[in-house]
Amino acid sequence: MKLLQNSGIPIYKQIAEQLKSDILSGKMKEGEYLPSIRGLAQELRISVITTMKAYEELQAEGLVTAVQGKGFYVNAQDTELRREQHMRKVEEALGEAIKAAEVAGLSDQELVETLQTLIEFSRS
Repeated sequence: MKLLQNSGIPIYKQIAEQLKSDILSGKMKEGEYLPSIRGLAQELRISVITTMKAYEELQAEGLVTAVQGKGFYVNAQDTELRREQHMRKVEEALGEAIKAAEVAGLSDQELVETLQTLIEFSRS
């Protein structure tokens, strides 16, 4: 797990986002336990409270469940919900690309061609 100290994003949010991404991508499976709070805190050299806050955020989103004495495990994920959340990420990234294209002075056609080229390269 990579944490950026000077990113402006709180550490607990960075942890929660990375774990959320792993869960929604299927990298972490239903029923799989997250690393222990203390273990992750030691590994990342951060506070146990910071780790706990990240896990509580995931729990509030319904992605994980806490089991007394055992830790947090991944809940079953609705595939439609997972697709919708991925779609939201794509929309955000494309929105940023559109803004960057405007700053660079690219036409809509040039932006579309760039996207098509990137798609072709990523599939080869």
